Amino acid sequence: MSAQAPPRPEPLAPFADVTRSDAAVRAFLHGLPGVDQVGAEARVAVLGSRSIKTTAKAWAIDTAISMVDLTTLEGADTPGKVRSLAAKARRPDPGDPTTPPVAAVCVYGDLASVAKQALEGTAIKVAAVATAFPSGRASRAVKLADVRDAVAGGADEIDMVIDRGAFLAGRHLDVYDEIVAVKEACGDAHLKVILETGELVTLDAVRRASWLAMLAGGDFIKTSTGKVSPAATLPVCLVMMEAVRDFRAVTGRQVGVKPAGGIRTTKDAVKHLVLVNEVAGPDWLSPDWFRFGASSLLNDLLLQRQKLRTGHYSGPDHVTID
Repeated sequence: MSAQAPPRPEPLAPFADVTRSDAAVRAFLHGLPGVDQVGAEARVAVLGSRSIKTTAKAWAIDTAISMVDLTTLEGADTPGKVRSLAAKARRPDPGDPTTPPVAAVCVYGDLASVAKQALEGTAIKVAAVATAFPSGRASRAVKLADVRDAVAGGADEIDMVIDRGAFLAGRHLDVYDEIVAVKEACGDAHLKVILETGELVTLDAVRRASWLAMLAGGDFIKTSTGKVSPAATLPVCLVMMEAVRDFRAVTGRQVGVKPAGGIRTTKDAVKHLVLVNEVAGPDWLSPDWFRFGASSLLNDLLLQRQKLRTGHYSGPDHVTID
């Protein structure tokens, strides 16, 4: 016998009728303003050309470090690798104690307890991917069990993947109901909803998926699993930042954004910070509301930070190879 679906939460006041039926939610999502692809690309090109120097650059680097979800999501991951990553998260540059710690360590759910123990006594969060990451191809019962297992292991945050097949087929209410069920299974853990934007194809679909995830109670919307190309792109991030800005203006509820996959350099990170500030505003320039899902980005940020501090670049052995 299948488990009974949890009752739907009361919708946010401005959207009381939106989720009453598949037809209603589809009409709402397709009634959102369309995205001008050319205009979006032009805007991010202008914002990406902004130059940041000296003091502002030092602030941007430290801010970006504090926003990193330091990630390992490989089939060959081991408890030892997770403990090593946790040590780096706590003290990214052992030679410079002024370097801020990262926001979170992101691992598979079965390793959440290892990360939790290794990060004990810090404010660094444990994020765990769940819901049959990265494909999302499993029954809802299995997905919810995956979430509960990760939370029981100590995960502070759950990164779930939506059913892209259902979304692209127009079964928006199925996607909504699944996010609601996952949110309930999270308990006190925050929920990041991965849209896998590389499979959504259009920026219009990204906007619709963003709103659907926020309506269902997601605490963050996240671009990608990092397993599909393209992953995080500036036009996609622009659309998602516009979505969280507009959602807060209507509902009063703030939702975070996490670009993940393909962000490897300090230059990439700074472009995203400029975008966040210009599109959504400074309220999102905090690890509480913006994260980078990354593995190699931290090393480049550390090298650039030392360059600002000492005037020269360190060799590649200055940072650990993750």
